[in-house]
Amino acid sequence: MFKLEKVFQNDDSGYYLFINFTKSLTILVSIYIFSILEKNSIYDLLNYKIFINSKYFLYSFLISILYFLISLNFKTKEYKKNFLSFIKEDIINIIISHVILFFLFFILNINFEININTLYLFICLISMFIILKLYFNNLYNRLIEKNIIQKNIMLVGTYSEIKKILNEKFDKIIVFKCCLITDYKNQNLRYIRSELKFPIFNEDEDIRSILEYHSLGQIWILNGNNKTKEKSFNKIIQFSVDTLNVSLETTYNLKGKKLLGNKFDYEFYEFSRFYGISLFLKILIDKILSIIFLIISGPILLFFSIAIYIEDGFPILFTQNRTGWDGRRFKIYKLRSLKKISFDKTIQVTKDDSRLLKIGKTIRRYSIDELPQFFNVLNGDMSIVGPRPHMVEHDIHYSNLFFNFLKRHKCNPGLTGWAQVNGLRGATPEPSIMKRRMEFDLWYLNNWTIWLDIYIILKTFYALVKYKGD
Repeated sequence: MFKLEKVFQNDDSGYYLFINFTKSLTILVSIYIFSILEKNSIYDLLNYKIFINSKYFLYSFLISILYFLISLNFKTKEYKKNFLSFIKEDIINIIISHVILFFLFFILNINFEININTLYLFICLISMFIILKLYFNNLYNRLIEKNIIQKNIMLVGTYSEIKKILNEKFDKIIVFKCCLITDYKNQNLRYIRSELKFPIFNEDEDIRSILEYHSLGQIWILNGNNKTKEKSFNKIIQFSVDTLNVSLETTYNLKGKKLLGNKFDYEFYEFSRFYGISLFLKILIDKILSIIFLIISGPILLFFSIAIYIEDGFPILFTQNRTGWDGRRFKIYKLRSLKKISFDKTIQVTKDDSRLLKIGKTIRRYSIDELPQFFNVLNGDMSIVGPRPHMVEHDIHYSNLFFNFLKRHKCNPGLTGWAQVNGLRGATPEPSIMKRRMEFDLWYLNNWTIWLDIYIILKTFYALVKYKGD
């Protein structure tokens, strides 16, 4: 629902942001409780006026903000469970926060009495950090065990190369789902199936089906520069999945370089920009805006739902399989704008289409049929901004025409996108139009930022009026 496995797919920066935010909030709550219990009973905890009138009111907010800002460390990419080192960081950060705060109080001539209770409060905060560290270690383990943040990986290489990787110890987050053996024809298949104990494929297999069935997030090409793997590489690279070239020569980590299993050097050939803190913020914005837009558009949805029922009865909604992130299929929701007569659903709707309801023309003209897709966004299948999802049949068709077409699936599909705000809305009767749309989508994927999303959302309102879809 929240695409946590994507937030953590390349590093744990998103998890660190969540941890630091929680700790800062804990500081605020702890000081609130302490300020009341200092001179009152537990029954007064809901009397917030005591907190407002206490010396801790301004102090609590400033120390929480300072701690959060000081704790931000974008260089830390991997979550470590080492208890003592992280407690040490927490203590140092909280001490630095207090030094800065008391310096500000001194400069601004703000009175804050320091007494024995201040020491008790500090001990209370350290105790809370210890409890939180234990909790976040446990939470991280549970996320991995439940496969919420796992990386589903396909290995590509010779049988001996794949076996070498499988004999190494990797973090639990790395899950090898299947492999593509490049010297497949030279192997005893019965023996290697019993040896590897997970699905094996050869270079002639349908890569798309493999990626979709196993929900793969990464492909490791072992000794990727090897020319014998050129056929496999050329097939894989047209898809949206992140692709790593992995060197099986042991590299010693002398300069803190990030290595696979702390041993193997690698480089990304294909790399998604959608991960970490930026993706976390994108998801958060999606959820908030979806709720807001659904509340605002509620009367519109109700009116057109009644109009559809009066003209053509139930169902009100139209659902269809579409292709999402990494080729995973999902059910898209739309207000029904076509009649209930039998027809080929793979044929795109065009202007003055005889299948359209009378109310359907208005619904499609102003993209009112797309409003139920905010439920897809809330469900995590779609985003507010991203490449528009196409019918599965169209994805298969156009992927045979355009080599890079399936790379559009490197993020969640969107209600609106870079192509749509540049006039490429509605039907695509000519392959050239679809190619043009694909080029805009690929540009978006390669240049994505949160600010680009916000710009596209704002421009969408203008585009709805200027570019009327079919």
